[in-house]
Amino acid sequence: VFSKIFSHEALESYLPKIQLVIKDTLRAWSSTAEPINVYHEAQKLTFRMAIRVLLGFRIPDEELGRLFEVYQQFVENVFSLPVDLPFSGYRRGIRARETLQKGLEKAIQEKLQNTQGKDYADALDILIESGKEHGKELTMQELKDGTLELIFAAYATTASASTSLIMQLLKHPRVLEKLREELRSKGILHNGCICEGSLRLDNIHGLQYLDCVIKEVLRLFTPISGGYRTVLQTFELDGFQIPKGWSVMYSIRDTHDTAPVFKDVDVFDPDRFGQGRSEDKDGRFHYLPFGGGVRTCLGKHLAKLFLKALAIELASSSRFELATRTFPKITLVPVVHPVDGLKVKFFGLDSNQNEILTGTDALLGDTV
Repeated sequence: VFSKIFSHEALESYLPKIQLVIKDTLRAWSSTAEPINVYHEAQKLTFRMAIRVLLGFRIPDEELGRLFEVYQQFVENVFSLPVDLPFSGYRRGIRARETLQKGLEKAIQEKLQNTQGKDYADALDILIESGKEHGKELTMQELKDGTLELIFAAYATTASASTSLIMQLLKHPRVLEKLREELRSKGILHNGCICEGSLRLDNIHGLQYLDCVIKEVLRLFTPISGGYRTVLQTFELDGFQIPKGWSVMYSIRDTHDTAPVFKDVDVFDPDRFGQGRSEDKDGRFHYLPFGGGVRTCLGKHLAKLFLKALAIELASSSRFELATRTFPKITLVPVVHPVDGLKVKFFGLDSNQNEILTGTDALLGDTV
């Protein structure tokens, strides 16, 4: 089922919807006079993408905001100790999950009843159809569980990587300008506007420098530190025998930090993945932001497409600057993110790359 949900055809149909969600979000970020908390807003953005694009729910914005707050409460307490006491994180997580499931059930029912005006098959449509193909009508509980799994997969890690992407573009303006040059040379960006119909999946895959930037963000700021696996066959590693049946943990972050193929590992250098160097091509399992083997992340192509669409919109329609004196420190738990969330002021740009004044700024300008 998941191979269908994240297939080339499915991603092609998601892309215009992803673009719309990102455009609306950046417009909102640019229209406020105050700096935004990028990490918090990126969480809202990825949640909205999951709800609107992956699941195709037509939830009003106000209701979507309430559902996001409940979801955040659920995620914050999902790893709490299972001690069922009043006011415990575990109890709060259970209550949030129940509220969330009610909201999702309502959205699923409305979706099943209202099939008019659909111009693409979203992930939930594919999930439902797959059940029918196998002669099994999915129960409401199975639909709710599948929906929650899809939201969870698209949420925290993508929000983390989106925040890291914005921070690196702020730190490295030459990288941002090189991105713009590539977009211009490929006929995607012209006179400060994305050319109509230019953002197709194949066109995005052809943007080699953009691919290098996303790869480098995920190398240096892998959202999660590692994963657990069960040993299927006894093997030896550095003279130690690891028996079948043992649980082992592999570290993505340590692998990226110590892999001999990467030069100057602490430096943000997208060109390391360029054709001249291709540092990720030397050997196996040196670069694994999405894990590896048969258990590699199923949603990796969607995550990379989302990050590329975000980078393209940032390069073409926004000017943004750090709102604090220095860049914040990074914390690694529960996923990589800046300790202060990253405070950034966004400015909208018109088609000639001129800054668009917000209503407040325009009024202030008139009085000066």
